[in-house]
Amino acid sequence: MAALQRRRQRSELLLLFTLLGTLWGAATQQIRYSIPEELEKGSFVGNIAKDLGLEPQELAERGVRIVSRGRTQLFSLNPRSGSLVTAGRIDREELCAEIPRCLVSFNILVEDKLNLYPVEVEIVDINDNSPRFLREELEVKILENAAPSSRFPLVEVYDPDVGMNSLQGFKLSANSHFSVDVQSQANGPKYPELVLEHTLDREGEAIHHLVLTAMDGGDPVRSGVARILVTVLDANDNAPVFTQSVYRVSVPENLSVGTPVLSVNATDQDEGVHAEVTYSFVKIPEKLSQIFCLNVLTGEISTSANLDYEDCSFYELDVEARDQPGLADRAKVLITILDVNDNVPEVVVTSGSRTIAESAPPGTVISLFQVYDRDSGLNGLVTCSIPRSLPFELEKSVDNYYRLVTNSFLDREEVSLYNITVTATDKGMPPLSTETLISLNVADTNDNPPTFPHSFYSVCVPENNPRGASIFSVRALDPDSDENAQVSYSVAEDTLQGAPLSSFVSINSNTGVLYALQSFDYEQFRDLQLLVTASDSGKPPLSSNVSLSLFVLDQNDNAPEILYPALPTDGSTGVELAPRSAEPGYLVTKVVAVDRDSGQNAWLSYRLLKASEPGLFAVGLHTGEVRTARALLDRDALKQSLVVAVQDHGQPPLSATVTLTVAVADSIPEVLADLGSLEPSASPYDSDLTLYLVVAVTAVSCVFLAFIIVLLALRLRRWYKSRLLHVARDKLASMPASHLVGVDGVRAFLQTYSHEVCLTGDSGKSHIIFPQPNYADTLISQESCEKNEQAPPNTDWRFSQAQRPGTSGSQNGDDTGTWPNNQFDTEMLQAMILASASEAADGSSTLGGGAGTMGLSARYGPQFTLQHVPDYRQNVYIPGSNATLTNAAGKRDGKAPAGGNGNKKKSGKKEKK
Repeated sequence: MAALQRRRQRSELLLLFTLLGTLWGAATQQIRYSIPEELEKGSFVGNIAKDLGLEPQELAERGVRIVSRGRTQLFSLNPRSGSLVTAGRIDREELCAEIPRCLVSFNILVEDKLNLYPVEVEIVDINDNSPRFLREELEVKILENAAPSSRFPLVEVYDPDVGMNSLQGFKLSANSHFSVDVQSQANGPKYPELVLEHTLDREGEAIHHLVLTAMDGGDPVRSGVARILVTVLDANDNAPVFTQSVYRVSVPENLSVGTPVLSVNATDQDEGVHAEVTYSFVKIPEKLSQIFCLNVLTGEISTSANLDYEDCSFYELDVEARDQPGLADRAKVLITILDVNDNVPEVVVTSGSRTIAESAPPGTVISLFQVYDRDSGLNGLVTCSIPRSLPFELEKSVDNYYRLVTNSFLDREEVSLYNITVTATDKGMPPLSTETLISLNVADTNDNPPTFPHSFYSVCVPENNPRGASIFSVRALDPDSDENAQVSYSVAEDTLQGAPLSSFVSINSNTGVLYALQSFDYEQFRDLQLLVTASDSGKPPLSSNVSLSLFVLDQNDNAPEILYPALPTDGSTGVELAPRSAEPGYLVTKVVAVDRDSGQNAWLSYRLLKASEPGLFAVGLHTGEVRTARALLDRDALKQSLVVAVQDHGQPPLSATVTLTVAVADSIPEVLADLGSLEPSASPYDSDLTLYLVVAVTAVSCVFLAFIIVLLALRLRRWYKSRLLHVARDKLASMPASHLVGVDGVRAFLQTYSHEVCLTGDSGKSHIIFPQPNYADTLISQESCEKNEQAPPNTDWRFSQAQRPGTSGSQNGDDTGTWPNNQFDTEMLQAMILASASEAADGSSTLGGGAGTMGLSARYGPQFTLQHVPDYRQNVYIPGSNATLTNAAGKRDGKAPAGGNGNKKKSGKKEKK
């Protein structure tokens, strides 16, 4: 009945402790549980999911796990039920020894939030251990003269249980001399003592056999038994006595091995062998026997191994002093170990990531770690720090846990890897510290577009380049990594001369090398404007543009083209006339040539390659003018053949040649008479010489004059509308307008060569009056033709006053000719120039150089020549004279300049009727 009451009291006490623990946990926000020891593996401890405010299935989803330091895991989580269960059989005595209250502490980590929740589980003792004597066979020697009430210590009894389950009392077997009593220290073991109740008589009974039973207070009661053999000794009146019943000493934990700790001393008032005392440890655990040793003769206690405060901070030893007859006394030795700062702090990284995106906002948790120090007091008080130069900081959490978080934005392009040194330092003297390296990789995000080293590029490519040749390479740099730094190149779509830009150039999307898909022609286009785009492969992709100007460099790939004298098309040879009275410097004709190239490649020079009469003619180096070098002599042949070469200044130079035929005569009859004696020329035009002479003789008739006017008007209209514009476009389409006229500083000149001829009829004969060497502004006086009726001049092919070419500085309104001031006028003037040059070489015109006319109009019709020559302007030259007339219209007509539409007197072809 009493056992049942005690059991009920213990249950009520356990319930009270559990209730108090729950209330205390609620007050401190700590989860507390209480379980008895020796539960089976997987036994229920508590509903941890409910206490955390989670559903059971959320434990795995949110990464809930148990974290503890430096011990075997005693508990585990059941993810299905959301409960805390035992991980194995728990022995309270092994875990907490004699500590009255056994508490196991650990932390629950919620991984996704990196939150910690402290948990404390109390292990409640059960009566699973019986009291146990260190020795089951005891021998006690007692002098026969021992006084009643004498006490004789017995062997110590151990019961690992606590509370009511621990040792409660002793019972001695029935006898007439002895009883048992218990001596105990506060919170210490209990020592049974044999008490002599009546004096002994060795002679009456020398040996006594006793049985000592030790009992605990558990339910059911457990007990242990020891047999005691009491030997009655002969009289030894005094037992050894220690000078102190309790010896106390404090030593540092770093005490060297073999260093004396203290000395115990016991005295015996007997003499002789009865006073010889020896010292020994009362039965102690094997672990203590390896740490301390006792000198049996001197009582000196010294260390035999290193002390460790963190392993055990307090030792209790029982020392016995015994004399030779066997009397003994016992004393306690209490050794306190003082902590020394001999342990460096430790850092244990519990959780975290080794990679963080550079776009992570400040405050992002990187890692969670715990610091601890096995020392105590200030020696175990640890602080953590990281370098201030890093964009991170530490936040203290519960139970010496720290969180490493960012305090600013990261930039992988500046720093891609952080080696964070966490320094843990205790406050001991001297302080100890340890360093832990946490490596953090910064993951790249596509936050940088590709960039070109230059804002624009200029590339020069010689024309006539091979197709498919690489002409340039662009490269954009992207400081990102991996796909975010993979750059591809493209060219923006555009058109050039009506064709897509992609048909001219292409770019390698991977390398940025630009290729020419066509052979460029400087005469077609001179530059290309490209927009190159560099895009990375990030998500979303970033890009940047750069302008690229591609300039085509001219090469000397076009030979000079001779415009005048034009090559014959009907087998005839044009003939230039030079009177025998011509003075030195007389202008015979002019070679006109152009070069489709530009710059130095288009600078032309003229030279006389071959002449039938050396020294008679000279060619202007830059003008191409063929002049007489000396006065003509009677012995000079009527027909002079000249070969003129035109050469540009390119590298290598290109050239063209033309053959001129000059007829030397003072009158047409002389020409006709002398031409009959000329040897046939190698030119195919000689076959039409007779036809030319017939046309020249019959030109004096009015019928022929009317025919010429009508025919010339029809042909000019037809050429203007069809062939001439077509020919002009073919020859000049690829040439800028500045090649033909003096626009925008291009050094071109436009020259007019004109002879005024008067044809008269006298006695059935026709005469051609040649101008004399002393030319004036008006070549033929009015009186020389006043008896003859003047036919109206043919104005279809002549320029109006507004169209007359002059120097670029002489254009002053309506009275003088003006240069075109718009694109349409420029094209019209180009067509007229080419038409005039073509007419000079066409045999269908009576004034042209066709068959039967010996090329008279080549000198007497308006001719326009174009040439890129430095420092030349548009001039008007008069053959046979060195005079240059820039605006002679008003002087020749004998009138002051008037409006551009007024009638002006013109020297022209006249016919006497």
